Amino acid sequence: MVEDATQFGAAVTAAGKALGLTQRELPLAINCGERFIVDLEAGKPTAQLGKALAAAKAVGLRLTVTGSPWP
Repeated sequence: MVEDATQFGAAVTAAGKALGLTQRELPLAINCGERFIVDLEAGKPTAQLGKALAAAKAVGLRLTVTGSPWP
């Protein structure tokens, strides 16, 4: 279970490495800058959610939201 930005970044890093993607190749896959991927993998909490979700998808991660239903 991912509970914070650091754990999410570690999950993206591990999944990207398993696919053989580098920090230079992943940004090309999601049309963003390399700095964003470096920050994301480092667990920077201010990373943009849309780009973070795109990075997760690019490395084959599926995210599930659990908890109370929306109001």
